[in-house]
Amino acid sequence: MLRRAATVFLALAATLFASAASADDTLRIGSKRFTESYILGELLAQTAAPHARVEHKQGLGNTAIVLAALKSGSIDVYPEYTGTISQEILKHTQPATLEQMQRELAAQGLGIAVPLGFNNTYALAVRGAAGDPRKLSELAAQREMRYGLSHEFIGRADGWPGLAKQYAIGATPRGLDHGIAYEALAQKQVDVIDIYSTDAKISQYGLRVLEDDRAYFPRYDAVLLYRLDAAQRFPAAWQALRALEGRIIAADMIAMNAAAELRGQPFSAIARDWLARHSASAMAPASQSAATEPTAAVLSRASTFWQRLFADDFWPLTRQHILLVALSVAMASALGIPLGILAAYRPKLREPVMAAAGILQTIPSLALLAMLIPLLGTIGTMPALCALFVYALLPIVRNTCTGISGVPQGLKQAAEALGLRTTQRLKEIELPLAAPVILAGVKTAAVMSVGTATIAAFIGAGGYGERITTGLALNDNTLMLAGALPAAVLALLTQGLFEWMERGFKASAAARAPARLRA
Repeated sequence: MLRRAATVFLALAATLFASAASADDTLRIGSKRFTESYILGELLAQTAAPHARVEHKQGLGNTAIVLAALKSGSIDVYPEYTGTISQEILKHTQPATLEQMQRELAAQGLGIAVPLGFNNTYALAVRGAAGDPRKLSELAAQREMRYGLSHEFIGRADGWPGLAKQYAIGATPRGLDHGIAYEALAQKQVDVIDIYSTDAKISQYGLRVLEDDRAYFPRYDAVLLYRLDAAQRFPAAWQALRALEGRIIAADMIAMNAAAELRGQPFSAIARDWLARHSASAMAPASQSAATEPTAAVLSRASTFWQRLFADDFWPLTRQHILLVALSVAMASALGIPLGILAAYRPKLREPVMAAAGILQTIPSLALLAMLIPLLGTIGTMPALCALFVYALLPIVRNTCTGISGVPQGLKQAAEALGLRTTQRLKEIELPLAAPVILAGVKTAAVMSVGTATIAAFIGAGGYGERITTGLALNDNTLMLAGALPAAVLALLTQGLFEWMERGFKASAAARAPARLRA
């Protein structure tokens, strides 16, 4: 068992070291998990592609996760907004100048540059019925209105807390993913949502954007937030990115968002078309940009669900998902089984061991990922594996302890009478008899990990979660189903495999121990 675990860890280490080595000469561009960020990330990737090796790590999550990836060096640059940098990242209570933000970011090894040319500010919107308000100051008087706001907006320093205080709004908002908020508003499940001013769906749904009559929201000019060493490591690519300064106007950004959300065009094609229209020299060749084409781009070309389900990325995502589950469960088994044995043999340690494993499993998955990124100094496979490992521990430790403790006392006494040492008794008697129970714990951990592994897409580790997160961003139910259905099928197959193994163990376990005792 230990030899197998060592082999797994060595293979994992070799893979991670190889990935780290190859990443040194790669310009890594990040993007958040909403349509506009996907598109801007692809624009940056295609602009830089003729001048450097480029990787687009798409849909990494909210500001905290992407910023942690930037600080750790897992990405080199990503599109951000001045209001977010000033109030959310640098914690200013008042809007800061570009020069002030540059000075403060430089102390962290970061820089802000290349204003892209448009302002994408936050706003609140309503359906626009006759009785609906027109200004934010009118919301306080309409206490019956239901608020459906994105989770990030609810928690941001420049979001709901300050807005509610500024306008004396006493309502309690309901957290909604930005991608489904428009549909919830249209179906009258909520009455007020937060929007970005460049959202394409504002006009599609005929919404009324409420006037910020007390000037609460700062400007959110789109810029590049980057590591200072990236400009030095990739001078030619950085010069190409600087050429985008002031080139993207708000109307262009709204049109690109509409192309993705309303017409289902691939992000890569949208970026390529814009570059072709505005700068033929900056347009990346089709062969280069295809390498950075996101999952959603591949899937959005498919016209039916089955074509989307079995698109070109199906097997790569399947391999990534299986690898995450297999490695994390193997790591959890390598530690959890010995811990379970220890808990069974030392009753005084049983409660602390179980409590520790239980506490680890209660940590929210996204919070754990956000904490692991700065701790491990990377995004992608390693923090995802660590998170899945943590969640898989409890059922393995618990079932191992239960299985060992459940071996009949008479068999243990018979083994002692035959002169078997503790290790021999464990190997020859207790582990074979406890194997079905231990295997049931590993099965539970594996099935749980198949579902939990979808969170890996939030930090660029791949798997079926890529389809789910992109579908959420685009409010594309078919795309989400194309990611959720394979994950469900994989969970059922995993459960079936372990149940088949359990039946084999149960059929032989009862006979093995007495036979060994007679020998």
